[in-house]
Amino acid sequence: MNQVQPRVAPLNKWPMISRVFHWISALLLLVTWALMFLYDNTDDSFYVGLHKAFGLSLLFWMLARVISRIFTKAPPAAPMPKWQHIIAKFTHFVLYALLIAMPVVGLLMSVYGGRAVDMFGLFEIPVFVTPDRGLARTFNDWHTEIIWPLILAFTAAHIGAALYHQFIQKDKLIKRMW
Repeated sequence: MNQVQPRVAPLNKWPMISRVFHWISALLLLVTWALMFLYDNTDDSFYVGLHKAFGLSLLFWMLARVISRIFTKAPPAAPMPKWQHIIAKFTHFVLYALLIAMPVVGLLMSVYGGRAVDMFGLFEIPVFVTPDRGLARTFNDWHTEIIWPLILAFTAAHIGAALYHQFIQKDKLIKRMW
């Protein structure tokens, strides 16, 4: 006897380029954080140098991601209440902004501190401003006391929403980015 299978709505995945940008952004953020964690726990300047290089790599990656996002068609919106769409769009916008602002502020902290940034031994971003310790401290405060906690909060909200959709709503939303 043939049983009728329930009709399942097609899964509208993000284009491959968007998925690659998403996961490499997450990896770069994780590596950058891990390097700062290593530096804080060993005081070896090798790790802070790599932290800066990976942080600026994240900046360049995010700029490419924004350009890609402008030219890449998004899949149809997943079905959810309008308030969730608004919060999702806001959260994504803020995450993009923070992931661009964080390395910019980090770079400004370095150059105002009179320190060039070595990019994996391939090239160096020179000090292009007149060093100013006061401004370097201000940018340090923004980098560590304002932007970093915001990145943690919005990343947690983003992951929390994905897990909510996966395990509570069971709407397979998370599969759109796999």
